[in-house]
Amino acid sequence: MIEDPEASEITDWPQIANNYWVLLSRLEDPAFDGQGLQPPLEEDRVFVVGINALGFSRKGLDLSTKTEEWRRGYHTALMKAALSAEHLTECVRDTTRNITFPKEYMIGPSNPRPKPVPLESYAAPLEGNCVPASETPQTFYTKLLTTTGFSTGQRLDAALAYADWLDFKGLHDTAEEVYDWGLDIAMGALPMGANNAVDIQTGIISSNATYVSQNILRATTALAIHQARNNNLSAALPTLLSVLRSRKQLSLPPIPEASPATESEPSNWQIIVSWVKNIVISPPYPPPPPTGDEVPVRSHKAMCEEAAVMAHVGEILFASPSVTEKPASRATRSSDTARKQQSGLSWTRDAVDISESTLTSMDQDDIDGRQTCTECLETGINNWSKMVRKILKEQQDVVDIKEEKPGTGKGWFWGGKSIQEEEEEEGRWERELELVVSRMSTVQRLIEREANAKKQRSPGGIFGFFS
Repeated sequence: MIEDPEASEITDWPQIANNYWVLLSRLEDPAFDGQGLQPPLEEDRVFVVGINALGFSRKGLDLSTKTEEWRRGYHTALMKAALSAEHLTECVRDTTRNITFPKEYMIGPSNPRPKPVPLESYAAPLEGNCVPASETPQTFYTKLLTTTGFSTGQRLDAALAYADWLDFKGLHDTAEEVYDWGLDIAMGALPMGANNAVDIQTGIISSNATYVSQNILRATTALAIHQARNNNLSAALPTLLSVLRSRKQLSLPPIPEASPATESEPSNWQIIVSWVKNIVISPPYPPPPPTGDEVPVRSHKAMCEEAAVMAHVGEILFASPSVTEKPASRATRSSDTARKQQSGLSWTRDAVDISESTLTSMDQDDIDGRQTCTECLETGINNWSKMVRKILKEQQDVVDIKEEKPGTGKGWFWGGKSIQEEEEEEGRWERELELVVSRMSTVQRLIEREANAKKQRSPGGIFGFFS
């Protein structure tokens, strides 16, 4: 366990990582579950070019002889091992005591000012006794991206997770290359004649695209979010708008057939027999998830994903600086900023409304969809609150300036509005804040309900870490 007394919640990432390393070693061992594994096919040149450009080495395996269920489990193990490695990148393991510490506590030349450990903690480790607590995340992501036999969606999962980790580490240029690589992976699985669906230079989906797969929507959305995080708003906004246009053009799902009349509840004896049967006979393995190469339908989950895109658009519009073709006056710039802020607020409100209404009407069994809706709803309502509070603060700052400088004239910040107009506008945003606070209490109850339902669905016992 990581010895970090200041952590509010302790997760045993060293043990979790070790569990997955043991699992991977068994899966790859020919004496156990690795029978039939082959080195990767040498004729697969497409990804060699991309890997060499990023300075990677090819370490994957050829899984073509393995079943889909085996490949799915192997992919999950590698992804979980990569996630564990992300949490251990700034940790070291004291080999003399087999204890993992954050690197900031280590005493040695590479850390001349170590952070003191609390009195009730273990003694600080010495650098001479320490080794890295884990392989680097790049090791596992490289293995995922260079393995033959994964589906397009599985490889895209690895590419987007890897790029997100690179962004977190501040390697933004490398992250963008991996996002582009993810887009290449998604486009490489499109049918013949549909590979012009996306402008590879900008990531914008063509308005004339006839085949836009789920993987294309995921890859372009992730690229746009990366651009927005790195203040490239002019590139992110048109990409997100093209994603939103494509999502709104999706077909509705087919109407399900009427379910047969429900049978009477089973007796206690039938329940016992069913329980014993499930213990003796292994239940069927879950069916494979979609590869992502298909064009999605406008399901409840897709509508929540659409709302999430709208929330991102609202953020960008609200935060983007005002741009005019000619040098503008201060009043014009302020008016332009106000219009963009109100436009961003409008997009955010709509995102909250869509995600809330979709969540309340969604099937309880749609676990992934409910998770997507909950995350979008929480993000949207928080953004809405922050936007309104920011506008109110800006208005108060203007009032303070006018009180300090009576000769500034009437309302230059809001384009020369009268005092009555300014008071009405201030009252409008105060009323909107009251509305947001009221909606937040409702949304919070929904989020708590979903969190409780998720806990009830989570597996317990010694194998809970595989969830």
